[in-house]
Amino acid sequence: MTEKNADTPYRAGFAVLVGRPNAGKSTLTNALVGHKVAITSAKPQTTRHTIRGIVHRPDFQLILVDTPGLHRPRTLLGQRLNDLVAGTLSEVDSIGFCLPANEKIGPGDRFIANQLANLPRKPIIALVTKTDLVSKAALTEQLIAVAALGREVFGGEGFYDVVPVSATEDFQVDTVASVLASHMPESPALYPEGELTDEPVSVMVAELIREAALEGVRDELPHSLAVVVEEIQEREGRSVDNPLLDVHVNLYVERPSQKAIIIGRGGSRLREVGSKAREGIEKLLGTRIYLDLHVKVAKDWQRDPKQLGKLGF
Repeated sequence: MTEKNADTPYRAGFAVLVGRPNAGKSTLTNALVGHKVAITSAKPQTTRHTIRGIVHRPDFQLILVDTPGLHRPRTLLGQRLNDLVAGTLSEVDSIGFCLPANEKIGPGDRFIANQLANLPRKPIIALVTKTDLVSKAALTEQLIAVAALGREVFGGEGFYDVVPVSATEDFQVDTVASVLASHMPESPALYPEGELTDEPVSVMVAELIREAALEGVRDELPHSLAVVVEEIQEREGRSVDNPLLDVHVNLYVERPSQKAIIIGRGGSRLREVGSKAREGIEKLLGTRIYLDLHVKVAKDWQRDPKQLGKLGF
């Protein structure tokens, strides 16, 4: 880490990344933190919790809140996810609005921009993500369109700044961090050096399993899948230099047909999910694990307040 400039005041605070589903928020969070703290997937609506990733730099500490994508809700779950975002927006110091470079501005982007315009005035920075997927000419065109959207919705100069970024190619990731942090208050660090997230281990384990389970499945499943870690405990009788953790997990879907998709023929798909997730979980926990996965049907849980509460929403 480079030395802190004695003339520069240290800043610390909270920023939130918003955008419609699959706008690159989780990938950018991971790139900023330099470590995987948020699951990523090509499937929309994969983020279910506000995940705080902590960015440490010599002159600032930026606590990133990665939210579910704002969208027009169709279920009680969707409404609760939107409420989660609205609550988060009111508590942060600056907002990064992610708009992908490879997709024209659409109704979903305008819906979010108008939601942001209703907030008490906060610094809103447009982050044009996925720049690696477009040509320079197309990127220029998108930057002009994004700036115009900001002036149209917010008036005056529009967005505080417009920053193109590619999380996968590490293009301008540090610039994003610096711009968001420039709106933080002067403050000592809020988290210890080296701490990357304040998410409970059980939540991060569940998210890694969801990510593995969503890979390669049909479009309707992301909304219908919930993962609950029932227990993480040390295996008795193991020596200190050869520990093993037993991790017991339930995956909930809404219909028997979805259960069949997750399990696969003869349990083949569930074994693949377990194998892929185990790798990430062992890296997270720093020890070998035995992963016990069970798939259960909780009929229409997205619309049932009692079941939503039981599943942690």
